[in-house]
Amino acid sequence: MLVAKLFVTYFNPHEMSRIGKLPINIPAGVDIKVSNDNEITVKGKLGELSRTINSIITINIDGAILTVNRPNDTKEAKALHGLYRSLIFNMVKGVSEGYQVVQELVGVGYRAAAVGQNLELTLGFSHNVLVEMPKEILFETKTERGQNPKITLKSADKELLGLVAAKIRSLRKPEPYKGKGIKFEGEILRRKAGKSAGK
Repeated sequence: MLVAKLFVTYFNPHEMSRIGKLPINIPAGVDIKVSNDNEITVKGKLGELSRTINSIITINIDGAILTVNRPNDTKEAKALHGLYRSLIFNMVKGVSEGYQVVQELVGVGYRAAAVGQNLELTLGFSHNVLVEMPKEILFETKTERGQNPKITLKSADKELLGLVAAKIRSLRKPEPYKGKGIKFEGEILRRKAGKSAGK
């Protein structure tokens, strides 16, 4: 079997400063702490997440309201303001509500099975593909008669969840003619007509 390991990186360049001004409501049961070296830790019923914040950004907690502040209106400060507000919001929602992604396997003989903390995929290759899943990801597979096999991924970490889902999809991206491959539930694929369509 081919083992596909997941390597986590992060990139999110598109946050606007107006988002940074929005306060974040802290749900009951969520505890947030900010250390002296600007590391924020958010803990809730679904787990604990931590992140180091850029030193120019400050965080204020007043009761159940958290606000993110910037020192000035420079382009860098505005960008970081919106970025970190969004990241903290995602952390709060993640530990309190969690995130979920559902993927479908479209193709004859395509299958998915949970094997411990590994996801075993049958995707029409000469071998099955074994994806080693991070411990922060909960996952299950489901196959019902007459329906495409489905993979459900759950995590408090939105970034990691998105990266894992993208990694799984990349193993067999939907092809444009019959749509065979791994797609997100509800994803609308742009289909191409085959060569014989015009004859």
